Amino acid sequence: MNAGELADRLETALAIARRAGALTLEYFNRGNYAVERKGDATPVTDADRGAEQLLRADLAARFPDDGVLGEEFPERPGSSGFRWIVDPIDGTKSFITGVPLYGTLIGLEHHGRSVLGVIHLPALDETLWGLAGGDAWFARGADAPRPARVSTRATLAESVFCTSEVASFAKRGSADAYHALEAAARITRTWGDCYGYSLVATGRADVMVDPLMSVWDAAALQPILEAAGGTFTDWRGRPTIHAGEGIATNGLLQAETLQIVAQHLGAPPAP
Repeated sequence: MNAGELADRLETALAIARRAGALTLEYFNRGNYAVERKGDATPVTDADRGAEQLLRADLAARFPDDGVLGEEFPERPGSSGFRWIVDPIDGTKSFITGVPLYGTLIGLEHHGRSVLGVIHLPALDETLWGLAGGDAWFARGADAPRPARVSTRATLAESVFCTSEVASFAKRGSADAYHALEAAARITRTWGDCYGYSLVATGRADVMVDPLMSVWDAAALQPILEAAGGTFTDWRGRPTIHAGEGIATNGLLQAETLQIVAQHLGAPPAP
């Protein structure tokens, strides 16, 4: 992989994230979408499917040899060593209830290593991106991009701790992990899904913990958080997007967070 290959893909990822985000925002603002329940009881809308089709079509046109994995349609294998991992609406529960904290996620792997991530929050008009071994950037509206950096808070007692859904801790037998983190943190909020991770990457929150995640929820996050000076790992501290769980920190709080979680691991997520 050379710098040009990654730069071309970043430019494309930013453009198509905004295009897909604009499509979801039309649905969101009008409220004219159909909601269905998938086999795992999670919601899906025609906005999810339409936005993912847009992402897939754009990626196939620009990089036909790259693989694509998404939440709503079967994987398309590739031959280039690159695999895109996309989530057209991360935070569908927020989306269908009129909460603007949902996002479009685009991640990129190169031979199994996560190398690029984009988070676009259409209703907030915020975009965050990062490259493995490079920098992370944050842009709001028409403002010039600025570096994204994690906070410097050094103890959980000073921190803002976020999660997506409190009930998910109990689903894996780790309810005590949530209660212990809540007790340790200064402020706890369920500013969830990719919005919570964007808060950590920009220093507005300090820790984000999810007991249950899919790879399309995680793929964009690791490169961004690491480029912003933070960490994204599983509950055992391993830097991976494939564990079915996630912990993001500003780096300074990683050891303290992992120490608490280690006492309440519960059952690992199903593969």
